[in-house]
Amino acid sequence: MREPNFQAHHLRTVSRLVERLSADPCSVAIIVGGSQAKGLGKETSDVDFCWVVTDEEHARRRARGELVYFANDEGLVDYPGGYVDGKIVTLDFLREVRDRGSEPARAAFLGAMVPWSRRSGADGVEALVRAIATYPEHERAHKMTGFVAQLEAMRYYLESAEHHGNRYLLTWASARAVLFGYRLILAHNRILYPYHKWVRAFVADAPEKPADLLRLSDELLDAPGKRTGEAFCGAVLSFRDWEKPAQWPTRFMLDSELNWLHAPPPLEDA
Repeated sequence: MREPNFQAHHLRTVSRLVERLSADPCSVAIIVGGSQAKGLGKETSDVDFCWVVTDEEHARRRARGELVYFANDEGLVDYPGGYVDGKIVTLDFLREVRDRGSEPARAAFLGAMVPWSRRSGADGVEALVRAIATYPEHERAHKMTGFVAQLEAMRYYLESAEHHGNRYLLTWASARAVLFGYRLILAHNRILYPYHKWVRAFVADAPEKPADLLRLSDELLDAPGKRTGEAFCGAVLSFRDWEKPAQWPTRFMLDSELNWLHAPPPLEDA
């Protein structure tokens, strides 16, 4: 992981944000993350943060549909185009992320700092943040066999889509192939998956990966099809002697077609 790169004007904004929000009796803590915490920030980057509030305040805001804090006034931000963008959460939410959060939920806290908190010590917010940003080793092996199955399925879909001239399926399958190829490499390196925006940067930093992985992924996305799909999927699948599911179609079916049996399906499948 890259070192955090908070710049002076971002830190000034954080200081003013703390001064403003810590005065609210409903405030519990402020956690600053985002691109700067991940070492990927720019001078113009916004300040991403979590505002931890009391359960009662969170309930009031949730009832009004107001769980995001946005501000860009001059009293807070003093650089062009700057703003603060915060998610309003509770301590119980942080504990849930620590105990069973997804990798993107965990990755949101990589490199995060806690500039202010009413809770400190072993059970405080700082300790929670450290625990959240830990790779979930107990999930690794099961996920990796699932990623292998997804890659095999996308390789099939790319060939089928090209044969039938199905441009939508070509585009969908190429993006999914890259996603699950990237996720397999990240899991192999025990690197948290940061969601779509930063996944390529995290893969670029991964020490163990096929030498031409990024080039092959770009070629697949630029020209989806059987040839580019075989090149990318083959490079990832042959990189290691991965543990494979007994039948990749069965694992794919369980993960992608029957997932609604165990939990609400993702919005795109609902």
